[in-house]
Amino acid sequence: MNRENINNALLFIGLILLQIIVLNNINFLGYINPYFYIFFIFLYPIRKDDASVLILSFFLGLLIDMFSDSGGINAAATLFIAFIRIPVLQSVLGKRDLEYGTLSIFKLPFPKMFLYVVILTFLHHFVVFGLEYFKWSKFGMIFVNTLLTSIFTIILTMISFTFVMRKR
Repeated sequence: MNRENINNALLFIGLILLQIIVLNNINFLGYINPYFYIFFIFLYPIRKDDASVLILSFFLGLLIDMFSDSGGINAAATLFIAFIRIPVLQSVLGKRDLEYGTLSIFKLPFPKMFLYVVILTFLHHFVVFGLEYFKWSKFGMIFVNTLLTSIFTIILTMISFTFVMRKR
């Protein structure tokens, strides 16, 4: 087991514990709860045709669902953003072919990294709240919850990126 796998395993476990123990107990204004565990998907190495990110993302969401009693919505949302992260990255960078061996989120210019995080976070949260409410009549609430929770999650994510980038 190499150093990268050990770091990914520690990040996986640490984010699950952080989400379950601390962040699931935060309800700012009664309903804004950060979903910081998706940080794992942002940091996971970008490789072409890599099924491991899909498997790990599914289990990440499933574990969050088990401890949050949310019935699989986090597993569906994390699997969705893990599946579309490379097409989103391609559209953000404006490139069809990515240099998979050398590409890292930390090598992206800040505006492109920020846009990548915003798009995936918003999509994740939209899927979570869409599946949670699951009614067209609740679309306004879905959108408001998605927007406010995304802002909170993006702020935490960008602060965390600055700490991780300092260590690199």
